[in-house]
Amino acid sequence: MVTDPVLEKRRRIAHWVGLAKRIGYTLLLLAIVTFTAAAITGFTGWLVTVTVVALIAACIILPVPIVLGYGLRAADREDREEAARRAGGPPRATGQ
Repeated sequence: MVTDPVLEKRRRIAHWVGLAKRIGYTLLLLAIVTFTAAAITGFTGWLVTVTVVALIAACIILPVPIVLGYGLRAADREDREEAARRAGGPPRATGQ
């Protein structure tokens, strides 16, 4: 089985992008939950610390995989459109 090295590299990048998004959004959820708990308990020190650290980490981690995810989707769309042009048909709508 012969695989396209570009598609293989794109698949690996997509895997890491998905993992980074899951980590980033989990940190964002952690920040929300700990902020809510801190607000209920009178803003105890350790809850505030966890909230701030999780929020800062999410803000550092999330932008890169979000942008790379858009790039991967655009590359896939471009590949589909190019394949449709070569086949002589109109590009297939993706619903986005």
